[in-house]
Amino acid sequence: MRNRRRRRRPRSIPTRRRRAVALAVCGALVGGMTTGCWAERSAMPAVRDFLIAWQIGNFEAAAGKTVGMEQKQVEDALSRVSQQLDAASLRLSLGTGVSDSDVDQIIKKGDEADARFTVKIDLGENGQPWEYPGLMHLRRVGGKWKVVWSPSIIHTSLKPGQRLAVVTEEPERAPVTDTHGRPVLREVGAYHVGVSPGQLADPRKTLDMLTKQAKIDGRRLDAERLLGRVRSAPPQDFLPLLTLQVPAHNALIQRLTTIPGLDFVGVRAPIAPAYAPELVGTLGPATADRLQEVGAPYQPGDTIGVSGIQLFQQRRLAGTPTVRVVAQDETGKNTEELRSWEGQAPQEVQTTLDPSFQRKTDRALAGLQHPASMVVVRPSTGEVLAVSNHGTNGRNLAFEAEYPPGMTFGIVSAEALFSQAGMSQSTETTCPGTVTVGGETFTNKSRGDGTFANHFAASCKTTLAQLSAKLDAKTLVNEASQLGIGKDWGLTVPAFTGSVPTPANDGEKAAAMIGEGNVQVSPLAMALVAAAAQNGTWKPPYVLKEVPKTVQAPPPQNLRPESIASLKKVLGRTASHGNARGARVADDLVGVAALAPYRDGDRNKTVSWFVGSSGDTAFAIAVQGRVNTPDIAAKFLR
Repeated sequence: MRNRRRRRRPRSIPTRRRRAVALAVCGALVGGMTTGCWAERSAMPAVRDFLIAWQIGNFEAAAGKTVGMEQKQVEDALSRVSQQLDAASLRLSLGTGVSDSDVDQIIKKGDEADARFTVKIDLGENGQPWEYPGLMHLRRVGGKWKVVWSPSIIHTSLKPGQRLAVVTEEPERAPVTDTHGRPVLREVGAYHVGVSPGQLADPRKTLDMLTKQAKIDGRRLDAERLLGRVRSAPPQDFLPLLTLQVPAHNALIQRLTTIPGLDFVGVRAPIAPAYAPELVGTLGPATADRLQEVGAPYQPGDTIGVSGIQLFQQRRLAGTPTVRVVAQDETGKNTEELRSWEGQAPQEVQTTLDPSFQRKTDRALAGLQHPASMVVVRPSTGEVLAVSNHGTNGRNLAFEAEYPPGMTFGIVSAEALFSQAGMSQSTETTCPGTVTVGGETFTNKSRGDGTFANHFAASCKTTLAQLSAKLDAKTLVNEASQLGIGKDWGLTVPAFTGSVPTPANDGEKAAAMIGEGNVQVSPLAMALVAAAAQNGTWKPPYVLKEVPKTVQAPPPQNLRPESIASLKKVLGRTASHGNARGARVADDLVGVAALAPYRDGDRNKTVSWFVGSSGDTAFAIAVQGRVNTPDIAAKFLR
C-alpha cells in the first residue's frame, strides 16, 4: 500500500485575536490615510442613491442619505417640491449636461465633495418644461458619504425658510366685437369664487366639497387637479377657482357659501352676449372635459369660452397666461423670480354682425310660440349680418339646423332648369292636382295652364315634379353645389352646409326638385341661395374678420346672367302675387314661402320657411311649426 502522508493543518487564530488584528490594521489605515478602514472612496453611489430616491418619491430613503437637519424635515421639504410646482413629473440626472469636458460631475477634496446634477420638471397644468442645474455638497461621516442638506439642493437660489411657488398671470380677455368694432358683450354681475391657499385648514376637504356642489351644465370640476393648483399657488394670495354670474347662478352661489375656506369677490365684467348668444357664445369654468377641448395652458376653474365664438376662438381671445416660478419667504412675499414664460397677448375677434340688422331679426322672431331661426347675409360679400335664434335652447339652429327646404329649394331647381334645360320664366307649364313620377305621387291644388313663373308663385309641386324629367340626377346635384349646398364653406364656426344626395331613381329626383325626400339644408344655406339669386354670384359666407382659417373657403361661383334674370322675375312674381306676397313691404323684395313636412322619429312635423332678398340683403327664416312666415319677413323689412 502506498503510504499516505498526513498534511498538517495550520494553527488557527482565535476569533478574539483575529478581531484584534483587524482593528489594529484598520487603525493603521486610519492613521495613515484618514479615510477609515471601511470608508467609501467614491461619493458617486451616495449622489446616485439620493437622486434616485428623490425622483421616485421615496423621500424617506432620500432623507436617510443626508446630514445637517432632522431627516423628517428633509423628507417634508423634498416631498413638497412637486406639490409647490404642481409638477406632472420630476427627473434628476447626474451632471449638468454641459459638453465642456472641464466640468466634472463630482469634485472631491478629502472628506468633502460637490456634485452637480440636472433637474427637469414638467410643470403639468402650467404647460411648461423647466430644466436647471443643481448643486449639492457632501461630507464623509463615519466613513460614508452623506449629502449635507440645504434648501439650495432644491434650487441653488433657495434659502432657508423659503419655498417655491407658481404665479400665473391671466391677461384680460379681449372682446368679441361687431362689424363696427364695438363689443357685443354686456357687463353683468358675477362672483369670483376662490381660496387663499395658506388659510385652508384642509385643502382637500374644501375642494372636494366645492366640486360636489359646483355642477355646471352637468359638468364637474376636477378636484385632484384643483388641489394641485392650490398647492402650487402663493399661500397668501387670493386664488379664483371659478366665476359665477348673477342671477343665473344665485342658487349655486348660496350653496357654496356653506363651504369652509371659500371666499367670494363680487365683480362686474363684460362676459354676457348682448345678442346672438348662440353664435357669440358664453363663458364658464374650465371643467375636465372642456379642458380636453381647449388644452394647455388653461387650468381647472379658469373662465374659458364654452360655446360659440368664445369657444372656437378661445386661444385668440384669452391669449395665454404668463407663468412665473418664484421663491417666497415665510410671509408669502416673492423674494426672487427663478424662471418665467411670457404668455401671448389676447386679440380682439371682430365679427360681421351688424347691430341694426340684429335688432330687426330679434324683433321679427320675438313672441313666436315655436322655435325659430333667422339669418341675414350680404349678397355682394357673403358677410353674415345677423343671426337670431328664438326658443332653441341655446342651439345655433340658424347655422346648424338640418331641415327639408320644401318649395324654397325650387330656387335651386328653377336655376337648374333655366341654365341646363333651356327654360325661362315665361315657359308654358302645367299644374295638375296630382302627378305620379317614378312611382311617387305628388299633389297640390290644380291650376290652369300658364307660365312657369305663375305656377312657381302658386307653389305648384306637380309642375316641378313633371319638369324633373328635363334634368338628370347629377345635373341637379351639381347645380345645388354651384349654389353652395353641400360644400365646405371654410367657415370658422360650425354650420350645416346642406345635403342633396344623388337621386337613385326618377321618383327621388322629382322629390328632390321640390325640396323633399333626402334633401336637407340650414337657414344659412338657404340665405346664401337667395343671395346668389340676387347677386348672380354665389359667395362663401364669413362671420369673422381677419381671423386665419383652418380650411380655405371655396371660390365664388358665377351663375349665368340669363338664368338669374329669369330667376329674379320668378321670385318677384312670387313676392307680388304668390305665396310670399304678405312680405312685400319693399318694392324690390323677391322671395318664396313654403311649408315643408318631415318626420322626427315617430312624429310628423312641419317647418315654415321664408327665403328672400331685398337690395343687398338676403335672408332665410325657418320656424318649427305652422306660421305665416311672410308676416315675419314683413316685420323684419319694415
